[in-house]
Amino acid sequence: MPDMWKDLLATLDLEPVEAAAYEGPNQTLEYHRVFGGQILGQLLVAARLAFPEKSVKSLHTVFPREGKSDTPIRYEVQPQHEGRSFATAAITARQGEQVVASAVVSLHAPEEGAERQSLPGVGALPGPEHRRDFGLIPWETRAVDDLDSTEAGPPAYELWLRTPEVSPELGAPLTAYATDLTLIGTALRPEEGISHVGNGTQFLSAVTSHTLWFHRPVRSDAWQVLRQHSPILAGGRIFGRGDVITESGELVASYAQEALFRQRS
Repeated sequence: MPDMWKDLLATLDLEPVEAAAYEGPNQTLEYHRVFGGQILGQLLVAARLAFPEKSVKSLHTVFPREGKSDTPIRYEVQPQHEGRSFATAAITARQGEQVVASAVVSLHAPEEGAERQSLPGVGALPGPEHRRDFGLIPWETRAVDDLDSTEAGPPAYELWLRTPEVSPELGAPLTAYATDLTLIGTALRPEEGISHVGNGTQFLSAVTSHTLWFHRPVRSDAWQVLRQHSPILAGGRIFGRGDVITESGELVASYAQEALFRQRS
C-alpha cells in the first residue's frame, strides 16, 4: 500500500484533458469503491481550475452510482453564468459513459462586508489521549466520544482534526473530504448494538447527496472541529448536518448529507 497521505494529495492534482475538463486518479484503498470524500475534494479542485479568480461558496453533489477505484474520474465543467462577482457551473464526474457524481457549484469573488455569527463556542482541544484512528483520514484526529462504540448515545459528535502543512488552496478540498466520513456514524449513535463499522454486515448504507457551504477561507493544517448532529433517521434514509469551526471559534464552513440506510434482518 502506498503512503495514504501522499496518495490522497495525488488525487487532488487534477490534469486538464481538454477545455473545461479535468481528470484525476483515485485513492489506493482496500476496497473497490471510490470514497465519496475524494470526489468532493476533486470537484472543488475542478471548480477552482475552471474559475481561478473566484472561490467556491457552495457545492451540492448527488451520487447516482458508486465509482470504481481502477478507473480515473473525468470532471466536465459546464459554466452556467460568470459575472464579476458570482459564477455558477454544473460539474459531471464520469467514468467512461457512467456518471458517478453530478454537482452544482456556486462561486464568489473575494469581497469585504459586515460579519456576524451566532453559535456556541468550541471547548478545549482534546488531549493526545483522545486520538482516534479513522482509516480513511490520513492525518491527526481527536474526539472525546468513540464512534466505534456500540453503546447508545446522542446523535451528535465532535471530531477535531488537523492535516500536515499544505498549500492554502487545498484547505477546502481536504476539509470537504473529511466531512463525508462520520455523519452516518453520528446518526447511528442512538441505535443500541450497532455503529458505523457495521456497514455491509448489520446494515447497508451509502451516501446519496452531500452539500457544502464555505463562509470563510479554510485552513485544514490548523486545528478545526467538525461539530455535527443527525436530527432524523426515517424512510430508509439518514440525514445529518454539521459545522466546521476553527480552534478560535470561527465558523468557516457548514455541510449536510443524506444517505441510504437499510438494516439487515
